[in-house]
Amino acid sequence: MPTTARTQFRSGQDHCAAWITEPDPALHGEGPHPAVVLVHGFGATHGMRLAQYEQAFAAAGMVVLAFDFRHLGDSGGSPRQLVSVRRQLNDIDAALDFIREDTAVDPARVAVWGTSMGGTHVTLTAANHPELAAAVVQCPVLNSRNAAFSSGLRHVAKLAGPITSDLIRAALHLPRRYLAIADEPGREAIVTVPGARQGWLGMVSDGVAFDNRVTASVGAELLLLNAAAKASEIQIPFLVCVSDHETLMDPRIAAHVARQAPRGEAIHYPADHFEVYHAPLAEGIIADQTAFLMRHLGLADQVSGQTEQIIDA
Repeated sequence: MPTTARTQFRSGQDHCAAWITEPDPALHGEGPHPAVVLVHGFGATHGMRLAQYEQAFAAAGMVVLAFDFRHLGDSGGSPRQLVSVRRQLNDIDAALDFIREDTAVDPARVAVWGTSMGGTHVTLTAANHPELAAAVVQCPVLNSRNAAFSSGLRHVAKLAGPITSDLIRAALHLPRRYLAIADEPGREAIVTVPGARQGWLGMVSDGVAFDNRVTASVGAELLLLNAAAKASEIQIPFLVCVSDHETLMDPRIAAHVARQAPRGEAIHYPADHFEVYHAPLAEGIIADQTAFLMRHLGLADQVSGQTEQIIDA
């Protein structure tokens, strides 16, 4: 059975708490193995349903690195709950450097996987890192401007005051202004589509603390961000798992990104934004992702070779 160990790596002036899950050496040898870096969604942390992906990918022969972005969860960084896509992209670069230095990893066979807002991060990372072996996104939020307006123009206007206040506070080095990540429709939060609050809370495992707030200034960044525009620059194999009943973004954007990426593939699921993490859909989605990663990380060939050896014997 794959085992998970706690570790950490440096990013900027702080550290990112990290978890490495390794394949069973009795089944997959000592390596070097391919690896996949997991990138979680908006404000989410390691304890929010990542274990099922860690275990499945490691069981297939991959070293899996998961981590908390700086300022979130168990990672360092002050102020707490600061979300900055630019800083988080730097964290992903640091994670890639860290995993490539692991002696159990083949640095030429490293992939990235992202969920929800992590889909934006992985799309931008894939466009900037043609040396990566593959990338996977599920229920991806790829145009955060589109996602912001999913709650309506009145909602966006309501957030202008908190966003402006936090930008001023940041410039003056004052205590930050926070907004809830997710709440009920009509409330003051980044995401207020029906079911969002229950969806985020439904990701939290027993014993895991979830801080449902972020620095408000991230709202300005989200209104200007459109990772979908980078799709044509992604030269690596790129799997887009599209939730056809997506609630946070028009799902046609995700399907379009898969078509625009030169080596893009799309698989469609009858899911909303949160159903992908839970039974009965999660097992099949993870199996599809595992098969894609095995194919592009060279594991399918290894399995085939092992089968041929058994037949020859």
